[in-house]
Amino acid sequence: MVNRFLDHLEEWLITFLIGAATVIIFFAVVHRYATGFASGGLQDALLKLDFSWAQELCIFMFVWMAKFGAAYGVRTGIHVGVDVMINALSDRKRGWFVIFGLLAGALFTGIIGTFGAHFVWELMHTDQVSADLELPKWLVYACIPLGSYLMCYRFLQVAWNFHKTGHLPHADHGHVEGLDKEAEVEWATMPSDLHPQDVKPGSQP
Repeated sequence: MVNRFLDHLEEWLITFLIGAATVIIFFAVVHRYATGFASGGLQDALLKLDFSWAQELCIFMFVWMAKFGAAYGVRTGIHVGVDVMINALSDRKRGWFVIFGLLAGALFTGIIGTFGAHFVWELMHTDQVSADLELPKWLVYACIPLGSYLMCYRFLQVAWNFHKTGHLPHADHGHVEGLDKEAEVEWATMPSDLHPQDVKPGSQP
């Protein structure tokens, strides 16, 4: 149950955030233009609605999306990497380089998460709030440790799976959701050279 939840955590968060941000922006834009065309009692009623907080909230939501989207990118292999030299190595040497890169990513994001957690902890002991929503600043910046630690976990998860199977997550950049395989153009199914190649079982570290 926990694994199933973690396997789709980023998708659920990103879907909710981008959906909510789209709805908020839509109503804020409609409200802005409607107040200029309406008249009489309708205009007075619209002017009483305050959407000044919409822009700030959407900015915060997109920042959260970016942090959790980075973790999603690690899990699905959509981050771009130039690995021509690594792919030219033997399976065993390539495996060591891949493991080193993944562990380095885990170390870096773990450090960022720890510094972020310390920063958020310090903010929790202040009265700083955002300009429009007056949200506590620590709540806004909580995406730094949460997103970074999740990204660290994804790096470790990918490294462990690579150690056990020799396979890395690969994103099919040419695939379009909802498009039949028969309808996809030939170049879209060509293998990508932007990620380290898989290694044969037993050749990885």
